[in-house]
Amino acid sequence: MLSKKIRNFLLFGVIAALFLAVGYWNISPERFLDQPAAQVDEGAIDYYAINAKSVQFLPDGKVQYEMTSDKVEHVKTTEVTLLTNPDMNIYRGTEFPWHVTSKRGEVNPDGTEVELIDSVRIARTDDKSRETVITSSRMTVFPQKQYAQTEQDVRIDGAGGVSTGKGMKAYLKESRIHLLSNVRGQYEAR
Repeated sequence: MLSKKIRNFLLFGVIAALFLAVGYWNISPERFLDQPAAQVDEGAIDYYAINAKSVQFLPDGKVQYEMTSDKVEHVKTTEVTLLTNPDMNIYRGTEFPWHVTSKRGEVNPDGTEVELIDSVRIARTDDKSRETVITSSRMTVFPQKQYAQTEQDVRIDGAGGVSTGKGMKAYLKESRIHLLSNVRGQYEAR
């Protein structure tokens, strides 16, 4: 009777020792060490193009706008497209486009918004050879809506004078520009 208890005890002891050995093997000290989190490069470029050109047409087949850029880079994590020296002509279906340039630009993922950064210039010469030039340090252009806006300082040269202000809303299709605050003007008397 004692030998049967010892045998059962030894059998259960061997099984318990096997479980402990397997458990210890699965729980190695390396598992508890701090593992560095995988680093994600937020600015990783997944593709780029050099000397890129894009053309958008109106439903009637006329050119709505065309844009060229020295370099176009697509940021993988944000889906934002970075532009170097963007140059855009917004035709509005007419022969006299608004010519938009800057040093850098960022296009949102769906392409409806272009943020122009550094040395922003919007110019247009009308059918009577009158030139209007708008300059700012930063501006957002909505090409499909033919609209531009900024909260930065703006200078408008044209119509025989110079206007300055802080903030602007420009309705390019109607050639209508609203300066939002601190508006100053200097005009030549004729």
